[in-house]
Amino acid sequence: MSSKPEKAVLLLAFGGAESEADIEPFIKNVLKGRPVTPELVEKAKERYRLIGGGSPLLKITMAQAGAVEEILNRDPEARFTYKSYVGMRYWKPFIKDALADIKKDGIGSAVAVIMAPFISRVATGGYDSDINDAVKELGGAPDVGFTKPFHINLRFIDLLAERINEQLGSFADRKEALVVFSNHSLPLSALEGDPYEMMIHQTVGEVLKKAGRFDYKVAFQSAGSGSRQWLEPRTEDVIIEAKKMGKKGVVLVPLGFVADHVETLYDIDILFKTTAASLGLIFKRCPSINTAPKFMELLADLVKKHTERL
Repeated sequence: MSSKPEKAVLLLAFGGAESEADIEPFIKNVLKGRPVTPELVEKAKERYRLIGGGSPLLKITMAQAGAVEEILNRDPEARFTYKSYVGMRYWKPFIKDALADIKKDGIGSAVAVIMAPFISRVATGGYDSDINDAVKELGGAPDVGFTKPFHINLRFIDLLAERINEQLGSFADRKEALVVFSNHSLPLSALEGDPYEMMIHQTVGEVLKKAGRFDYKVAFQSAGSGSRQWLEPRTEDVIIEAKKMGKKGVVLVPLGFVADHVETLYDIDILFKTTAASLGLIFKRCPSINTAPKFMELLADLVKKHTERL
């Protein structure tokens, strides 16, 4: 048994319904008291049916957590031994349950990693408040610190550049394709003074330095309903624009997502692919990062650097 102190690694993700029975309660968790109509539930169920009946997000995040734990614990010079946990905002295992498990296991501190490249008050700020509420409920423990954002980390940029160039290589000329960097849309009213858009463009700028020049557009998908204005242009509209530009195809980059879930498997692989096909465009999609070794090394390095600063 190791004599080193133990540190928890907590991977934080949005959550997703794992079966049809989970869909309605999951939506209710996301909407937090706002009306959930039968039409909304049925629409969501149809999307989940088309991707196999449930989201793979938890399974992928658990695999990411296991890989990071293994990488951290293989270093004989490490100051700590590490044990990984997963907490979801809107579905099981909830963040409060993961923190309760950490406390039950006798681990006094945790390093939290938000599984998204871009931070914003409206999208990722809730992780901080959820953790604070849960720690307060648990009597002040465990102590939780967050790693730094990884949107311009060299490993992240290299991985994106490699995958984009691989897809562009299927065209006779790179100029035949429009690269579409797709990100989750957010309401404009919540973004005043927020770093979200700036971080997206920083990442794209670094990718261009690494991958070489190509024609591209930044786009936004999966906007909510209602009267609020959301970040644009919509990914569907950019695909249509590619046709008007005379492009032969599009390369879709799921930039704002680091694991497959309904927004990649339905919105991108079904909805956007169908839109491109209807226009006679070739549709190529960079694979989601999921458990790519370079990304696992990146996450482990973030955790290690955080603990070394303490």
